Amino acid sequence: MFKRLYVIFTLLINGVVPWALYVWLSDYMSSLAALSVATLIPLIDNLIYLAKHRKLDAFGSLMLFTFVLTIALVLIGGSEKILLVRESLITAGVGIVFLGSLFFTRPIMYHLATRFVAGNDFPNSWGYAYFRFVMRLMTTVWGIMLTGEAAVRVYMVYRLSTERYLALSNIVLYGFIGAAVLWTVAYRRHSAAKFLQIKQNRAL
Repeated sequence: MFKRLYVIFTLLINGVVPWALYVWLSDYMSSLAALSVATLIPLIDNLIYLAKHRKLDAFGSLMLFTFVLTIALVLIGGSEKILLVRESLITAGVGIVFLGSLFFTRPIMYHLATRFVAGNDFPNSWGYAYFRFVMRLMTTVWGIMLTGEAAVRVYMVYRLSTERYLALSNIVLYGFIGAAVLWTVAYRRHSAAKFLQIKQNRAL
């Protein structure tokens, strides 16, 4: 129960609260100023986590990255098309982080799962080749889905009218994310059962 509340709290602090704060402050100051203030929340959470655990938190760092990238894109300014593309570039940036993490010892999905999966024994599980395969596959799928979603919406920006794009963009976004979530839930159940069997066979 504590772990579930912790997950909810983390999602609120690093995701919901900063975006809600940005939306509220946007009515009283420039977008850049509002984003700068909103970015402080995941930054503070990261600093607290760093002070407590002596290491950076993957999820908080990822959320902070999205805000910093958003600020950079706001500074770019530009035409109406550029404004519509901004959100997709953020999604693409996160997708690239997922894919780029495959070149490190442990992919980002491992670090995210370590924080959000209760009662995990991931450090020991990493010694199993199948577990490493699962973490890398899940990271790859999410990286492809995020960058793929961004590519589709960027294509839509330059092929559709603004009205049609606004009507269809969220369908594409939630379609890709929804598919990734459903696949993750189904594959996690399948892989967890198979991994349990692998560990039982090794113990024999």
